[in-house]
Amino acid sequence: MKISPNDPCWCGSGRKYKKCHMAQDEKVRMYRDLGKLVPPNKLLKTPEQIEGIKRSARINMACLDAVAEVIKAGMSTQDIDDIIYEVTTRAGAIPAPLDYEGFPKSVCTSINDEVCHGIPDPDIILKDGDIINVDVSTILDGYFSDSSRMFLIGDVSEEKRRLVEVTKECVEQGLKAVKPYGFLGDVGAAVNAYAKAHGYSVVREIGGHGIGLEFHEDPWVSFVSDPGTGMLLVPGLTFTIEPMVNMGRPEIYCDEDNGWTIYTQDGRPSAQWEILVTVTEEGCEVLCW
Repeated sequence: MKISPNDPCWCGSGRKYKKCHMAQDEKVRMYRDLGKLVPPNKLLKTPEQIEGIKRSARINMACLDAVAEVIKAGMSTQDIDDIIYEVTTRAGAIPAPLDYEGFPKSVCTSINDEVCHGIPDPDIILKDGDIINVDVSTILDGYFSDSSRMFLIGDVSEEKRRLVEVTKECVEQGLKAVKPYGFLGDVGAAVNAYAKAHGYSVVREIGGHGIGLEFHEDPWVSFVSDPGTGMLLVPGLTFTIEPMVNMGRPEIYCDEDNGWTIYTQDGRPSAQWEILVTVTEEGCEVLCW
């Protein structure tokens, strides 16, 4: 349905369309007419929705902070899950992974050659020299947030330490590529180029995703993409940057027994950091890290 300039804006701001999103919509229409993939309005978060995501994100980051204070060799990954559940529920929120499509725990804990979706277990004990990704996702009042961090356990080899550091730098390179009316492909291309320049590979099959009102929304975010491809980066588009960077080759496989945990095919370590960003008129804002 066509909106007249003096009608209330579709975003719910209460402002007239001509004073709110009309100029942006005209610009997006121009890109669509050029054959570019543009986001539907339902994917563009309003200022009110962004504030809701930020409230969720504060709990998400508090969970990771709580883990950072105590994580060490000798802990089980179930201990980490217990911390996440306690901090999340104490704040009146819900761990998004718990029972999501059958996932049995509140957090993903992926160690060494586990790429992602590691399942916490009381029998999995952190050892000196391990690297681990703790991936936390939170629901608060219907708003979703998602971020992960890497942790170094004890005396970690220089080889693993460098992988973790470069992976974080890959995220930072991707973040620099988030610009209004650029493309998602620019983000993935920046990540992939930086990883390859340091001798690493990026997982192809798993990427980032839109998020905010649901756990996983469009768009899917590749980290092996080409510049100028993918969805147009329109202010309000909100998604994760979460490359999975392998020390060896990019091939992966899924654990047949649990149906969740992804491993590197060659058994070499993998690392991942995840942040949640929204596109703004000036560039972007990190909502969760």
